[in-house]
Formats: sequence, C-alpha cells, structure tokens
Amino acid sequence: MFGLFKTDPKKKLDQEYKALLEQAMHAQRGGDIRKYSELTEMAEAKKKELDLL
Repeated sequence: MFGLFKTDPKKKLDQEYKALLEQAMHAQRGGDIRKYSELTEMAEAKKKELDLL
C-alpha cells in the first residue's frame, strides 16, 4: 500500500539520461563541441548506473 508513493529510481535515472542527451544535442547544434562532449560523458555515466539497476 505504501509502495504507491515511492519513486522508481530507474525512471528517474532514465529521465536524467534523456535530459542530458537532449542538452548535448543542443550544445552540438550550437557549435559548442566541448560542452557536447562533457554532457555526453555525463549521460554515459547515467546509462551505466541505469544498467546496473
């Protein structure tokens, strides 16, 4: 009954992963390749965390 109000950690990590990829895409389109690579690296770290769950 009380499990209804708990958030799913996989769902949260997946949302963060997708948000980072979208930010990286916008950085790449804007010409900021350094920021793109940093955001992509952060997204890959989130993906590894997600795969471990």
